[in-house]
Amino acid sequence: MDEKQKIEQFLTRGVTNIIEEEDLRKKLFSGEKLRIKFGIDPTGPDIHLGRAISFWKLKILQELGHKIIFIIGDFTAQIGDPSDKTEERKGLNREEVNENLKDYLNQVGKIVDLNQVEILYNSDWLSKLDFNQISELADVFSVSEMLDRDNFSKRHKEGQRISLREFMYPLMQGYDSVMVKSDLEIGGNDQYFNLMAGRKIQKVYGQKSQDIMTFEFLVGLDGRKMSTSWGNGIFINDSPQDMFGKIMTVKDDLILDYFRLATDIDLEQIEIYQKDLESGRNPKEIKEILGYTIVKRYYGEEIAEQTKLDFERIFREKKVSKEDFVEYVYTKSDYKLVNIIADIFEISLTKSKDLIKSGAIKFISLENNDILTITDISISLLDKSIIDFVQNKEIFCIKKGKKDKIALILEEKK
Repeated sequence: MDEKQKIEQFLTRGVTNIIEEEDLRKKLFSGEKLRIKFGIDPTGPDIHLGRAISFWKLKILQELGHKIIFIIGDFTAQIGDPSDKTEERKGLNREEVNENLKDYLNQVGKIVDLNQVEILYNSDWLSKLDFNQISELADVFSVSEMLDRDNFSKRHKEGQRISLREFMYPLMQGYDSVMVKSDLEIGGNDQYFNLMAGRKIQKVYGQKSQDIMTFEFLVGLDGRKMSTSWGNGIFINDSPQDMFGKIMTVKDDLILDYFRLATDIDLEQIEIYQKDLESGRNPKEIKEILGYTIVKRYYGEEIAEQTKLDFERIFREKKVSKEDFVEYVYTKSDYKLVNIIADIFEISLTKSKDLIKSGAIKFISLENNDILTITDISISLLDKSIIDFVQNKEIFCIKKGKKDKIALILEEKK
């Protein structure tokens, strides 16, 4: 791929917003070297494939000779980013942030060359702002402008609490842009408001407003945006086996999105996979290619090939039998799955809901080893989709996580 092709791929693949596109194109194709800002709050110890989309974009920019300014939000993580949150988000304490940071750079280093990256921590400047400076920063936005933000607007209409601390978050992220003199900031769609705040605050401080670019979300295993907080992700630190196994549970209608956003497979090849699926090819075959491609991206071809072979050997050749499962006789008349899971595993209803949402509850077919992942907390055990899958209204083989296997036997309550 030549330089022009790299630039075009950077500007188009998975991209949803560019402000100002004409200006950015002109800079990139002219060869002007830019300061690229990317910030990440260490809200958890692991980085998922959704976040990695931005890192692969940074890699392209790095190969084109631009300067990557990587800001670790050790201060903003303590505030809590309200982006895309439907309720108030609590910040982390310093100890939690430090714990999450331990392996962050090692994970980032799997994608970008850290030797060529300027790594900064925003606590170095945000922690030193006095109240006068914070007041001046807060004066950049009005309350009505803050409430124009989609999730704030929705929460306000529903009467949910919005703390002033949450209003401060985009101001702090925007101030980061001033401190590093950013030419371009990139991030996920949920960061659009924060990135635009950077443009506005830079202008107030006499700097040229940064261009911004946002990318599509990668949907997680539970059907929601992939998120560290929600635990529904495939993480770049997952073992090859776990990574491949999780990919095999991705919903069929998301296969092409994963190819487009989480791999560098040519778009023409992805169109071929799309035609294959439309013509009736088994989605599992395409998912195996997807799993192999992603594992190869992070672990290399040799490990990817062995992982694929191991998967086929363990999950295709080994016949699952009822004896692999612990019998559990269920005699209650409540067939709501969330209640049954809570009862079987002796956990709270909240924990049961979390397990289902995260895709940890799966039904196993004794006929062909097929797996049905359930993420709908309102579903009944006797839902048609489950009955059609297990083909048996008396025995339901359920797997929770990696180890817990239950053969649920229904008996009428006496």
